[in-house]
Amino acid sequence: MEFELQPTGTPVDAETRAEVLAAPAFGRVFSDHMVSARWTRNGGWQDGRLVPYAPLTVDPASVVLHYGQEVFEGLKAYRQPDGGVAMFRPEKNAARMVRSCRRLALPELPEADFVAACELLVRTDQDWVPDGEGASLYLRPFMFADEVGLGVRPSDSAQFLVIASPAGNYFTGPLRPVSLWLSQEYTRAAPGGMGAAKTGGNYAASLVAQQEAADNGCDQVVFLDAVEQRWIEELGGMNLFLVMDDGRLVTPALSGTILEGVTRDCVITLARELGHEVEERKVDVDEWRKGAVDGSVVEVFACGTAAVITPVGVLRWPGGEAVAGDGQPGAVTTRLRKALLDIQYGRTEDTHGWVHRVV
Repeated sequence: MEFELQPTGTPVDAETRAEVLAAPAFGRVFSDHMVSARWTRNGGWQDGRLVPYAPLTVDPASVVLHYGQEVFEGLKAYRQPDGGVAMFRPEKNAARMVRSCRRLALPELPEADFVAACELLVRTDQDWVPDGEGASLYLRPFMFADEVGLGVRPSDSAQFLVIASPAGNYFTGPLRPVSLWLSQEYTRAAPGGMGAAKTGGNYAASLVAQQEAADNGCDQVVFLDAVEQRWIEELGGMNLFLVMDDGRLVTPALSGTILEGVTRDCVITLARELGHEVEERKVDVDEWRKGAVDGSVVEVFACGTAAVITPVGVLRWPGGEAVAGDGQPGAVTTRLRKALLDIQYGRTEDTHGWVHRVV
């Protein structure tokens, strides 16, 4: 796809931008431009453009507003030691969006066009990439059905866009363990559902449980499987790992109800390189709860693009709680987090081909 360039004539001034980059929030302020493209069943992909960031005009009867036919992705661009900018594993996000589109009956955007759109936005708005530990330019590619009509069927038209937001740490303040609430009433996904797709419906399904977590003084919610209410799946937006007393890492296996996280894949690769055995299997929540008591589970952490690797301090449920180790960031968690961040920020050699240089 060729992208027509229509840059803004009124970019944010350097002083205002510097104020934003000095203390970037997550997903609150957006860069000067966005990339867009349209698809129709008869015409395919067309009208690729880089345009000023601006509100969209969406018909009230658009399919997405009534049936939720949409998908999205999340990836980051990092400032490098020489002042340049690199995206992290955009090809993995491109491939995952294709899989999500298949599940949501949306058109598949060619992976090369996905990467090119992200590159174009990062290159154009490179001055919006913040500098500093934990800071990045967060990219949000997304696609939605925009056909007008209330018939329940796949849309004959769709829009693809990429927007960008300078971001700091997902959890504000110094690195600290997060607290998790064990949802025993709500589930995120079921076999045959959309759990492996990155679509807003999965996140909407998690919000009432997330509110329950907040009401009980917890940062995030962890979900169990929908059939037996026994097997750990994931958080509302992150994958989960247990660190065992013999150094093994255990994480729930991908089963069609869990999102295949890009950071999850990185953690598995890096952990094995650091000498840890990694098991991808079904994980009983009681293995976590009992392991925290008998010492067989010594650390727990969550991982995702936004939060990178985040230590878990306590798991709570009605009438009880479990704390692995001393509840503080553990040695394995800390080591893996540093190893991943060093690659993302260009502080160590990338032997995996994960860093995608843009400028």
